[in-house]
Formats: sequence, structure tokens, C-alpha cells
Amino acid sequence: MMASLFDQFASPSLLGIPLIAVAIALPWVLFPTLSSRWTTNRLISLQTWFINRFTNQLLMPLNVGGHKWALMFTSLMLFLITINMMGLLPYTFTPTTQLSLSMGFAVPLWLATVIIGMRNQPTVALAHLLPEGTPIPLIPVLIIIETISLFIRPLALGVRLTANLTAGHLLIQLIATAVFVLTSIMPTLAILTAIILFLLTLLEVAVAMIQAYVFVLLLSLYLQENV
Repeated sequence: MMASLFDQFASPSLLGIPLIAVAIALPWVLFPTLSSRWTTNRLISLQTWFINRFTNQLLMPLNVGGHKWALMFTSLMLFLITINMMGLLPYTFTPTTQLSLSMGFAVPLWLATVIIGMRNQPTVALAHLLPEGTPIPLIPVLIIIETISLFIRPLALGVRLTANLTAGHLLIQLIATAVFVLTSIMPTLAILTAIILFLLTLLEVAVAMIQAYVFVLLLSLYLQENV
């Protein structure tokens, strides 16, 4: 039973070829392309409004040097939201439930923020490893602790995204299985369980969007320390 629960997180393949690349590339097809006309449709207007609002909120704490990351952060946000939402559809696959993919996003972007800090302001970047006013006997210990916490950041980014989505998918499958079993035995209880399943699905839609936002928000906070 446990093996069948986790089968939904296995990367699908066709003729021995993994289809995770298709799952990653598909979201970009769903977004409308901007037109050269002044008058556009409602979908593009809504998309433009959302991108502008999100970019303003995300980059407000950053200085002008951090605004160069606006396009990357916005694209990453839309990409994560789309693949997370598509994973809630039946007979689909969620690439972000694979820790390798989440870490593939987290590690390079976190490393880029660290490299930028070391290149632009090395003194300030290294000062984060030692809080001001630290007693001399505690300096070696605190430097080790801060260094470990620095290298744990990308791991926390990737694991948070993967763990939240995986837990939600597992819970939905367990409750859906309970509804299927109770339908013929206890119809009333099955209806109540189905209502809980519907509410949980709405919650998972919110989680799919929130986790994508938190992922990008934490990256912007890491960037804020280094620009």
C-alpha cells in the first residue's frame, strides 16, 4: 500500500524516455504572448497587472542593483505556480515533488547571491558570519554556526517546496481512497469525507501558489543581504 502511495511521485516515462522535460516545458506554452497592438485582451491585461504588482512588492526592499533580478524572479514565480497548479490535475505529474528539481533551482540561485555579495561587498558579506558585539571566546563557535546556517539555506529552500507539495498530494490521495471505499459502505460518511476532500483541494491550490511565492521571496531576501 505504501509503495502505491508514492508511485504518483515517480517520473513518468514513454518508451524508456523520462517525460519530466515535457512537464517542465509545458507551462511556457500556456502563457499568452504579448501583442504589438495597444488594445489587448483581458487575459493579457490581467497577466500584466499581476506581474507588475508582484514585481513591485518583491523588489521594494531591494536597491537599484537588485532590480536586475526582476525578470528572473518573475519568470521563476510564474513557472513554479504553473507547474504546482498543473500537478493538482488528474493524471498529471508535479516536477517540483522531485527534490532534485527543487535543489536544481535553489542551489544555483542561492550561490549566485553569495557570489554577488563576495564580489561587490566582501567585507559586508563576511560580516554576516559574525554578529557585532560577540565575546571573543565565542567567535570561532559563532563563525562555524553561521557558516553552517549559510550552507543550509539552499537545502531549506528545496526541501520546503518539495515537502509541502508531497505532503499535500499524499493527503489528497489518502482521503480520496477513503471516499472511494466508504461510498458503498457508509454513503453519508463518504459525502462528508468528499466535502473535506474538496476543501483540502482548495487548500492545496493556495499552498501551490504560496510555496512558489515563498521560494522566490526567500531568494530575494538572500539577494537583499548581498547587494
